[in-house]
Amino acid sequence: MTTPRKIRFELNGRPVTTSVMPHESIVDMLTQHFDLTGARESCGQGLCGCCTVHVDEKPVSGCLSLAWFLDGAKVLTIEGLADGDKLDPVQQAFVEAGAFQCGFCTPGFIMMTKKLLEQHPDPTDHEIRHYLTGNLCRCSAYPEIVEAVKLAASRVG
Repeated sequence: MTTPRKIRFELNGRPVTTSVMPHESIVDMLTQHFDLTGARESCGQGLCGCCTVHVDEKPVSGCLSLAWFLDGAKVLTIEGLADGDKLDPVQQAFVEAGAFQCGFCTPGFIMMTKKLLEQHPDPTDHEIRHYLTGNLCRCSAYPEIVEAVKLAASRVG
């Protein structure tokens, strides 16, 4: 029989405690324990970027990472970006540029864009495409995504 493990970490700026099973992924824990559904499992192999969250300020694939590794970490999800009703500049840019169709992949793109703009405040189209290579959009909204990243860069930088 497998025993749950109690973990404590910071989730979107707030301290939380929960018990997780040794095999439980970050995405499963976020959904089942905290009702946070922005990070989604799509491929289950860390290849599509839909499950991207920031752990200690680094983007990780939430479908491949075990939740118990979060003990003591700082976790930021798409739900933690907005300030009340005010969207984060990257979120707002994605809305204004229409950088999504179905929206399934959008949280992962936004989380990666946040990290991209921290590292490269004024990225070229090539840098944007290269940085977001690990994120897939099955609706093919790539031109709008690049435009959203450029729009966000103009507001963040």
